[in-house]
Amino acid sequence: MFQGFSQATGDFLWSLAMNNDRTWFMAHKQEYEDALNTPFRALAFETLEKMQAAFPDQEFQLHIARIYRDARRLFGRGPYKDHLWFSIQSGERRAMGPMFWFELGGTGWSCGCGNWEDSADVGEHWRQRIDREPKRFEKIVKGIEARGPFTLYGPVYKRPKADRGERLNPWYNRKHLSVGYEQGYGGVMYTPDLPDALVDTFTALMPLFLFLKDVWNDVLIERAGR
Repeated sequence: MFQGFSQATGDFLWSLAMNNDRTWFMAHKQEYEDALNTPFRALAFETLEKMQAAFPDQEFQLHIARIYRDARRLFGRGPYKDHLWFSIQSGERRAMGPMFWFELGGTGWSCGCGNWEDSADVGEHWRQRIDREPKRFEKIVKGIEARGPFTLYGPVYKRPKADRGERLNPWYNRKHLSVGYEQGYGGVMYTPDLPDALVDTFTALMPLFLFLKDVWNDVLIERAGR
């Protein structure tokens, strides 16, 4: 059961970023297990369990990032990640469709909802779905604005695709989109209440998640017909 992170979690990740090599990591392996790996995995599995209980009609699966980078893709970086994340997504989507995510770094944590894949056809179907169901999507946006504070992530087109009004334009004219918020160390992060806080946030974002699932179904249908 998740009992909370601590300042030792952030201290470890900061130190890892400054000493990203195997010798340092192996000398601090127990610190990694106690301050990061054990509570992180407990948080991931408890959050998944609570999401499954809250939304029994959704078939969720959990993906937990490993701290070890792929040795084939280091590109001059150290062998370890200095931040970790997990995602909860539909069971049939594997690692491509919409997801809820939680990310933990040296300065704090963030969570939200978005797509794994940001290819051009996903963005095109995203805009087409908004065009077909503008009232549904505007209701989703209003709900997110009311819940706040959330931030839109993702690159914006230099030349907007279309004008869909002040409320929808920031969503419509992005190449890739996710929605989330960030917090520093302290507060609920240090308590056993963090899984409930994440489920509360993910519940607020569930209408967006379902909209993204519809978008992804459109993508899969088109790809199957090629």
